[in-house]
Formats: sequence, C-alpha cells, structure tokens
Amino acid sequence: MDAELTAKLAGCYTGVVHDIMRAMGLRNFTLPSEITPLMPERTLCGPAFTIEGHPSDAADPHETLMAWTGLLSQAPSGHIWVCQPHTHDLAQMGELSAETLKNKGVLGCVLDGLARDTDFLLKIGFDTWRRGHTPKDIVGRWLPTATGHTIHIGDVAIAQGDYLLGDRDGMVRVPRAQAAEIAEKSVEAMQTENKVRTAILAGTDPQEAYLTYGKF
Repeated sequence: MDAELTAKLAGCYTGVVHDIMRAMGLRNFTLPSEITPLMPERTLCGPAFTIEGHPSDAADPHETLMAWTGLLSQAPSGHIWVCQPHTHDLAQMGELSAETLKNKGVLGCVLDGLARDTDFLLKIGFDTWRRGHTPKDIVGRWLPTATGHTIHIGDVAIAQGDYLLGDRDGMVRVPRAQAAEIAEKSVEAMQTENKVRTAILAGTDPQEAYLTYGKF
C-alpha cells in the first residue's frame, strides 16, 4: 500500500478519473449507481480488501459469528472492506463491526448489500457504501467463502489491492497496476480544467476554449 498514492488519488474526483480511464481504453470500472454513500459529503479512497460469501440457512449462530469475527481480524489497516455477499437481504455491516474496523485503521466499507445500525455508523463517521438498510443480520444466515481474491460487483472486477475512489457522483475502481499513472494523469487533467474554467469565466467562446486546451 502506498499512502502517498492514496492521498494523491483521493485529491481527485471520480468524473476526471473516469474520463482518464476511458481515454486509456479501460472498461467496466464504474460501480452500480445503486451503491451509494451513507455520508455523501465525504470522499472514500484506498486499496480494496476483498471478501465474498453466500447465504447459508444451514449455518448455526456460533459458526457464523466465528467466521465473521475471523474476517474482522484479517482486515488490514489503510484498506477498504469490499464485500460481495450474494444477497441483498442481510446487513453486512453494523455497529460493533464498524467500530472494530475503524479502530484497526480500515478506511470504510463498500457492500453489494445492506447495512444496519445506521445512526451509529454516522456517529463514528465510518464511511459506508451500500444498497440500503435492514435490521436483519447475518447470524445463522450467512458465511464467508473467500478473502483476498477477485470479486465482481455489477460488471466491475475488483482484485485485492485495486483502488476504489468514491464521491457524490459514484465510485470507480482503479486497477492497482495503473493507479499511479491514472492519478498523475488525473491531476494534470484537473489543472487543464482550471485553465478552461478561467478562460470561460473571462468570456472565451467554449468551442475556442476546447480547441485551445483539448478538454471540456
């Protein structure tokens, strides 16, 4: 994990990063718009710690809680907890789990599923991206199957260590191997956008501004 790279990418916004990756020929990097932030005023950025699991009606409460607390123990500091639970019926994040992860230095979570204890998540400021909320928990209902491997959320493949960047507009996955290049190009693009903005505010015709700076 590169803290400097995380900070640099966090200083960008999803629109410009999206446009840079599109121009590089990358595809399938925008998470479904149904996955939204509990705190949209905040930006979430960092490398992914990937988790996958499935509903399991045969599991007993002790088994599920042992498996779940084991997951919490594995979560690395400076990463984002990213879960494909294969259910939109159960909460994959709640009060004690969020408190544990936050205390371990985990940056937040991205769930292709639901969360609960929402007031508490807001109170402690744990960045949570989810599809919705429910009081139903995983106890006796869900088990993890793997961590640290590639998962899919919508049409986006997220590998362990890939970067995620989310703001009010949504969330994008930035491939780990190209993250430094994408961050650098995004910063350059934002600097160019500032020049275009200055020109427009000074009365320059928008088409002329586009032809001058190659961006709009």
